[in-house]
Amino acid sequence: MKKLIIVCLMLASANTFAQSILKRLSFGLKAGANYSNFTNADFSTDPLVGFHAGALVNLKLTDKFSIQEEFLFSSQGAKFKEDFLGNKEIKIYYLNVPILLKYRTNMGLYFEAGPQVSMRLSEDMENMPEKDFSQQIDVGVAGGLGYQSKTGFGIGVRYCAGLSKVANFEIGNTKPEFRNDVAQASIFYIF
Repeated sequence: MKKLIIVCLMLASANTFAQSILKRLSFGLKAGANYSNFTNADFSTDPLVGFHAGALVNLKLTDKFSIQEEFLFSSQGAKFKEDFLGNKEIKIYYLNVPILLKYRTNMGLYFEAGPQVSMRLSEDMENMPEKDFSQQIDVGVAGGLGYQSKTGFGIGVRYCAGLSKVANFEIGNTKPEFRNDVAQASIFYIF
C-alpha cells in the first residue's frame, strides 16, 4: 500500500512539473537577412548577402531570463576577389542551431548570447573542382540584441563568430584556416 501511495505521489509530482514547464514554453517563427564573410583568410574576399529562416523554442526561467533554441536554415559564404578562384561566390547552406541565454527588460529590450552549432546542408560553387569545400560541422558563438513587444512580435540583430575552420581542403599555399563571420538582422513572432 505504501508503494502505491509513493508511486501516485511521484506521478502527481511529475505531472505538475511537466505542466509547469509547458506553461513556460513558447514557440515562434523567425526570418531575416545575413551579411557573411570569411575571417582569417589568406586571400581577399568580399561579403555576401544571404538569408535565414526557421523556428524557435523559448523556455522562460524567470521574469527576465530565458533559454532560446533556434533551428534556422541559413545561407552564408563569401565572394572571392582574387584569381585564387576568380570572382566567384561560395554559398554554403547550413542548419544553424544556436542555444542562447536571453535577458529581457520590462521595456522589451533584450540581450542574448550563447554557442551555435551548424550542420552543412549543401554548397553552391560555380566551376569549382573541389567537392566538399567546407566542413560538415561549424561551431561558433553568437551574441545579439533586439526588441520584443508584449504581443510577441520583435526585431533583432546578432553577430555570429565562427570558432572552427570552414574549409575542408588545401590548395597550394592557401591555408584553410578561415572561419565564418555572419551578421544577422531578423524579424520574429513568438506565440
